[in-house]
Amino acid sequence: MKEKLPFSSYAAIGFMLFALFFGAGNLIFPAQLGQYSGTNLVPAAIGFLLTGVGLPLLGILAMGFSGSKDLQELSSRVSPAYGIFFTSLLYLTIGPFFAIPRTGTVAFEVGIAPFVTEESQQLILFIFTLVFFVGVLFFSLNPAKLVNNIGKILAPVLVVLLSVLLITAIVSPMGTIETPQEAYASGAFMTGFLEGYNTMDALAALVFGIIVISTVKSFGITSKREILTATAKSGLIATILLAIMYVGIAYLGATSVGTLGLFETGGPVLSGTASYYFGMLGSVLLAVAIILACLTTGIGLITANAEYFHKLLPRFSYKTLVVFFTTLSFVIANFGLANIISFSIPVLMFLYPLAIVLMLLTFLSPLFNHARIVYVTTIAVTFLISIMDGLKSLCESLGIDYFSWMVPVVNFYENVLPLYGQGLGWLIPALIVIAITGVIAHLQKASQAQEA
Repeated sequence: MKEKLPFSSYAAIGFMLFALFFGAGNLIFPAQLGQYSGTNLVPAAIGFLLTGVGLPLLGILAMGFSGSKDLQELSSRVSPAYGIFFTSLLYLTIGPFFAIPRTGTVAFEVGIAPFVTEESQQLILFIFTLVFFVGVLFFSLNPAKLVNNIGKILAPVLVVLLSVLLITAIVSPMGTIETPQEAYASGAFMTGFLEGYNTMDALAALVFGIIVISTVKSFGITSKREILTATAKSGLIATILLAIMYVGIAYLGATSVGTLGLFETGGPVLSGTASYYFGMLGSVLLAVAIILACLTTGIGLITANAEYFHKLLPRFSYKTLVVFFTTLSFVIANFGLANIISFSIPVLMFLYPLAIVLMLLTFLSPLFNHARIVYVTTIAVTFLISIMDGLKSLCESLGIDYFSWMVPVVNFYENVLPLYGQGLGWLIPALIVIAITGVIAHLQKASQAQEA
């Protein structure tokens, strides 16, 4: 039994966590933010870091602070049925339905597609994703070696590859930073703040937090205080690495517009930058970095999904679920990136507020004596608002009008809820409900104590 871990162990776990977080979206979105924010890069980047780095760290800390053995146990503070519903939907969202297929598809589109003709892309996508998911399957069937395989090998290689590109871009910028695009001309901070949602890392943190805690325990740590300390230190290492990468990539994007032009996504920004500085070598360098980033994220998500659903449905073995989820991810990946993204956004708009509010409740829980009434009412209010956000996004992604019954509800929310237009309409109501029900719960306990 150990009372404290050496720094080398924190670093290994931190690198593992960074690698699990750092998927393709984490490369593409800050590059796009840099291009579009221009001279408003600083406030936009700060907003992005709050949600792209701050929320994942909050999620990791929430899992350590809660003392829960997994996300289902934590979310079951609302109710056991909600615990299963929320946890299953979150795992499937950041798993085989959206995030895992996206790792294979984005790895192809940014790392491989520039080297193949447009006519052959569908066939090459099939071949590449087949090889890619065979690799994911191999590593995921050996979860006991996760720290060695990811934290000590793949993550440092990824950091070195990206660092070479970013340092070159910082030392010798392609051009000057230009004026911001319309979305960032005013309110750059809030635009960057919402853009950070696209990484999906706040949701993933509630899953990866358990992997970190389990890894800490595997080193012989049993004290709840030291588990939380080790989780916090490892999480801090991972999120500092994320922040450095985000700032570097955003700066690279901001200085690239004059030379490369403005792109709809961040992928061509990275491809163009690598080719600009290093030619064919740069393109290969980027391909390797993208594939490693996506591979490590895919491994972590497959492992987490298989472990959770094996506990939920023990009749299915871990290895059977790994094979099933990997196969399903491979099939969905071949429908293409655009389809995956268009259908994932509505689900994210629904899930994100519920996940953030659960984190807040976890930290505030000791103040209201863990009273279920606070959890139930706050989640219920958040649910009623976030479900409409999800339905709005679904209609927009499908290019259809709102359903007739939605219109009066949306109009009511727009007129009554602060920050609704910025996608944060759930925030103030949730805080008000926590405050009111927290006081009620406190008074009830005080009354019961007096009667006793």
